[in-house]
Amino acid sequence: MIGSFTFENLPCRVVFGSGTLASAKAEIERLGGRRALVLTTPQQEAQGKALGAALGPLYAGIFAGATMHTPVEVTEHAIAAMKACDADCVVALGGGSTTGLGKALALRTGVNQLCIPTTYAGSEMTPILGQTENGLKTTVRDTAVLPETVIYDVDLTMTLPVGLTATSGINAIAHAVEALYARDTNPVTSLMAEEGIRALARALPAIAAKPDDRAARSDALYGAWLCGVCLGTVGMALHHKLCHTLGGTFDLPHAETHTIVLPHALAYNAPAVPDAMALIVRAIGAADAAQGLYDLAKRLGAKVALRDIGMPESGIDKAADLAVTNAYWNPRPLERDAIRDLIARAWAGDPPVAAKAAA
Repeated sequence: MIGSFTFENLPCRVVFGSGTLASAKAEIERLGGRRALVLTTPQQEAQGKALGAALGPLYAGIFAGATMHTPVEVTEHAIAAMKACDADCVVALGGGSTTGLGKALALRTGVNQLCIPTTYAGSEMTPILGQTENGLKTTVRDTAVLPETVIYDVDLTMTLPVGLTATSGINAIAHAVEALYARDTNPVTSLMAEEGIRALARALPAIAAKPDDRAARSDALYGAWLCGVCLGTVGMALHHKLCHTLGGTFDLPHAETHTIVLPHALAYNAPAVPDAMALIVRAIGAADAAQGLYDLAKRLGAKVALRDIGMPESGIDKAADLAVTNAYWNPRPLERDAIRDLIARAWAGDPPVAAKAAA
């Protein structure tokens, strides 16, 4: 029997396929844009300039300063660049860092966004903005930050390095995993979540074996889209709170942090959500959800220890303290000592273990 639920369909246009980058000009015009500022990271500046050339008269300029965790000071520099070139819309080309900057500009200025992801981050499908100021990462949920249009072009992911493919893909899986046991979960989102996990779990090993496997790349981008919809539609829990805490406090890379923490957060919550665990097990084809995702990360050659991506051992207790501040919903009560053990295992790279509840 299906119980009561609420489902909100977010207003975002999606253009998916191969060669769809060519539709960028028409999509900007569809939004009423006349002068577009292209956003990228420094590493993708050349790609951004090539896109700008293709936009012709619509191209107002480029801001190639996007960086992870969306620092407020970077957003302010980008606003100045918008004003300097009289831009009336933005085109975010890149991964989660660039998408985040586009969202921050939309929140601050109200401009329309065209988002063109080149990784599997999924944040392009959410009304959520995470930004950092003075070493503290905070989250804003507002439909004003949801991109109006997203172009998914499989061609743009064909050269994504295998290492980044792995961590970006598992980051996407994390969105779907937590959607399955969200407080406001619903049957529609759960269907997308399981399908998204299945598509990525199937695609990532195939890409690791053959990076130019177009079918696998298409599966991965499709899965990332579904996982992103899940992230945007329902609330998240302990895993995402931990990753925001760790990333913002210790300046850790976003996707790698999600990849490392996910199996441990899942092991913590597993006793409270057996039905969700069963769906994950079915999607990834493993005997245990948490161990299966840990094994997937290792199989893909991803790092599985927070110490290997820059977190100091001395930060474990601080992270545990932060993780239980500002009460938020989680299917299992937040227990500081158990969460501290979780973080310690993730720091060391140990396999996940089911955390015992306090007596």
